[in-house]
Amino acid sequence: MIVAGHTKEEPGVPETIRLTPPEMLSRLVPHVLDMESKAEGKRIAIGIAGGPGTGKSTLAAELVAMLNAVRPGSTALVPMDGFHMKHAKIEAMGQTDFKGAPHTFEGAEFVSFLHHLRHATEAVSGPGYSRRIEDTVDNAFTVAPEAKVLIVEGNYLLLTQGPWAGVKSLLDYAVFIHVPRETVRDRLMKRHGEEGLFTQERNRAHIARNDLPNYDLVEGSRDRADVIFALEVAG
Repeated sequence: MIVAGHTKEEPGVPETIRLTPPEMLSRLVPHVLDMESKAEGKRIAIGIAGGPGTGKSTLAAELVAMLNAVRPGSTALVPMDGFHMKHAKIEAMGQTDFKGAPHTFEGAEFVSFLHHLRHATEAVSGPGYSRRIEDTVDNAFTVAPEAKVLIVEGNYLLLTQGPWAGVKSLLDYAVFIHVPRETVRDRLMKRHGEEGLFTQERNRAHIARNDLPNYDLVEGSRDRADVIFALEVAG
């Protein structure tokens, strides 16, 4: 039953809150600021999880900007996508049709990187992912020593399979973003077509074979979050 945008859940299951993306950010900002103030100078990590095409990257970047507007330099974005395996490695594995699936990431390296970030006192650089070249880019971002809040964003933060199982314990608060499957399919078609690297037929097949199964897999991890935001979006 939904009451005032909330879904009643069973004990131990995270609350599901239905709202718009701006409402979600307005809700998260004071919560994260409160967590930071209670951390007594220690670094905290906030996870933003959800399937491909749910808008995680945009929302995470906006959350970072809003937190830094209140406390300049306090917050850094840490994207999971930079830990894709190099495209040449995925080709050598014969897994290009499944690029973006959990096994095509350096999951153990990502967990190790997060663990290091939690305790680092020096500037730490990390990799990013470029859709323009469909490959990773070294030193795409740097977390400054004064950043006390890490906004960690990615599909597989809450999985229990393989090395991904080590991520959840490194997060102080985990948010799951849910967007309807049909909306995700439309967004992914638009995303894959933006750089013009592949045909529409290839993109449609890749989404059906790989992206939507990954979305379904990630949706199965939602109950490990602290809160689920079911976003009301136009598409």
